Amino acid sequence: MNTQAACCSPKAFPIQFDLPKKETNALPIVIIGAGPVGLATAAHLAKAGEKFRVLEAGTSIGHHVSQWGHVRLFSPWQYNIDKVARELLEQSGWEAPSDEELPTGKELVDQYLMKLAELPAIQPFIQLHTRVLGISRKGQDKMKTAGRGNLPFVLYLEENGETTQRIEAKAIIDATGTWGQPNSLSAGGITTKNEEKLSQHIYYGIPDVQGKDRERFTGKQIAVVGGGHSAINTILELAELPDSKITWILRKNNVEDAYGGEANDALQARGELGSRIHQLVDSGQVDVYTPYRIYDVNRNGETLTLEGEWKEANHSIEGFDEVIVNTGSQPDFSFLREVRLSIDPATESVDALAPLIDPNLHSCGTVRPHGERELRQPEKNFYIVGMKSYGRAPTFLMATGYEQVRSVVAYLTGDFEAAQNVELDLPETGVCSVNLSPNGTQPVAAGSSGCC
Repeated sequence: MNTQAACCSPKAFPIQFDLPKKETNALPIVIIGAGPVGLATAAHLAKAGEKFRVLEAGTSIGHHVSQWGHVRLFSPWQYNIDKVARELLEQSGWEAPSDEELPTGKELVDQYLMKLAELPAIQPFIQLHTRVLGISRKGQDKMKTAGRGNLPFVLYLEENGETTQRIEAKAIIDATGTWGQPNSLSAGGITTKNEEKLSQHIYYGIPDVQGKDRERFTGKQIAVVGGGHSAINTILELAELPDSKITWILRKNNVEDAYGGEANDALQARGELGSRIHQLVDSGQVDVYTPYRIYDVNRNGETLTLEGEWKEANHSIEGFDEVIVNTGSQPDFSFLREVRLSIDPATESVDALAPLIDPNLHSCGTVRPHGERELRQPEKNFYIVGMKSYGRAPTFLMATGYEQVRSVVAYLTGDFEAAQNVELDLPETGVCSVNLSPNGTQPVAAGSSGCC
């Protein structure tokens, strides 16, 4: 892990602005985000008897999860409930769902996250409608080094659309995720003016095809852009609509690369997604363009045209009524400009995690267990956890985030031995197909047991 080194002698900083350590320790640990990982962090801090505060920009608990509430997870409840959260809930008389059942996003919120947030040990310390605009060290900008680690953090907050307060914290755990920042449909990752202008015909995420979005997509010609589980979910839902024509656009070299482990996947539902889309493509119900790289989108009369490159030649695909973009999402670092971070330049993940999760290096859906040591930032007592810790990498599981916060909270509360222990058991994907050679061009090994 890189650390920030001072460029000057300590004598150049004769005046110290350190807050006495006793006063700093009286401050809370602030958690940003009230999703699954943020609330798991609150549960661990509550059990440890540590002061904390949860800040959520949305209007409700699990705000982002609610936006895909119609989607059924491929991981059963067994992997979706944090161990300490379960313990606190069961002490209150809560009955856990069956470990084997697969919840929807809505069920995850209603049956677990809301119940957890309502616990007396957690509820008073949650603040909704509160967006973090910026974070700094007290009295110091990013450039100042002397005494920095002993100063409290200052968070600048916007409540209900108005900047109303600053609060201090002795540590910050950023669990904001990535859902609110979708990637562009273009292969280059740049949102063009045309994409912005045509946004009313472009849907980012997984639409509720069997619910509120049914009329929008019924009988339409639809392009689905993306090669991951979100795109597969979207296509499988669209295939049940009458008179809809689906075109699947991927950048993968072969469509088979999107099917995953199928029967070899330890998560049965995840494997079934691959098998079902495999069958749908083979049946001819879905037109596939791969590898296809989109450069732009244009309107041609009443329909949309995708401009791009197919099989190394310029090629346009015409006649779409709607485009659904499932190209992933990216983290928001805009409010962290005054925080010293170590972020991988490619994945935008926590730097130490990049070699473990970079899809350029392997295709595993699981990752070696990790904790506080890997998540540690140059800014003392600041951590990025959960999906945001993975940056743009697409393989995050909630259970991974729960182990992250267990380790981080153990460290922050002084249990250094527990912070270093590994307490994570994740299912294998059943496939690891792209262990690349050093030049990143040819696979040198492949296996069905997983490489992570």
